[in-house]
Formats: sequence, C-alpha cells, structure tokens
Amino acid sequence: MKDFAAIDFETANHKRSSVCSVGIVIVRNGVVTDRFYRLIRPYPNYYLAGNTAIHGLTRTDTYDANPFPEVWKEVAPLLEGLPLVAHNSPFDEGCLKAAFEAYKMPYPGYFFHCTCRASRKVFGRDLPNHKLHTVSERCGFILENHHHALADAEACAHIWYALTEGKSLF
Repeated sequence: MKDFAAIDFETANHKRSSVCSVGIVIVRNGVVTDRFYRLIRPYPNYYLAGNTAIHGLTRTDTYDANPFPEVWKEVAPLLEGLPLVAHNSPFDEGCLKAAFEAYKMPYPGYFFHCTCRASRKVFGRDLPNHKLHTVSERCGFILENHHHALADAEACAHIWYALTEGKSLF
C-alpha cells in the first residue's frame, strides 16, 4: 500500500476526546508528500499529570490552540481518499471517534490499519515487545522524541511502508 496517512494523537487526560495534539504523515506512491502537526485545545480541557509526564504538554501549551473542529477542517482535505495507519490503532481511532462525537460532528468512517497488529504478524516473538520505538528500530527508523505526535506518526509511516512494501520510506 503506497498511499496512506499515518496518524497519531496525544491526549490531555483519560477521556479519548481530550486530544491535545495530532501528527500526520501523508504518503503517496511511496513518497512522503506532507507532514502536519497541530496542538489542539482538548475537550474536556484539563490535563492529568500522568499524561503530561508522557508527552510533556500542559494546558499552557494548548491555551491558545484551536479546538478539534477547527483543526479538523485543515486535516480532512489531507486525508481524503486515504486509509489511516496508526500504531495501536484502536487508541487513535477511538480518539478520533470520541472527538467527533464530543463536538457532534458526523464521523466520516475512516478506515484504520494497525502497525502494532501488523508487527505481531510479521515479527511475532522475534521482538521483545511490539512498542512503537521497538518496531520502528527493527524497521530501520530510529524514533527520537517519542510521544511527540508528529514523530510518532513518522515512525508509524516508516513501519507501515517497511512491512507492506519491504523497503525503507525515508
């Protein structure tokens, strides 16, 4: 699959609708054609210390950020006609659906592929775990700045291309 969008969300709290950042990497014909990163004012708008400890974002970072519907107006045209790829896709798909629901927006029915599941099928027990940084390294991509949504989306794009096309994306 040479055309897809790798996507990653970070959340502010335990609510899936609380997306506070999104990273997207668009791949067309095996070439990265676009990278997109935005901070998002989460809904509900509060941060848990555990979430901040993971990704480093706080309410101060997203205080002036646009809410999800405004950010998604920028995102939707980028994703048109593309399948989505995420590592542990049930989380990211759940975030996307929850945000659409929270803002009473009709969900467009995006189709997700999961690099974590794909890794388990391809590598099985050859890896100590199937975490994003472990799988990306196995596929030849060193993930720096883990839990930054764009960095994670780039790793995910690389993994998906390596697993489906058998070669490096970057």
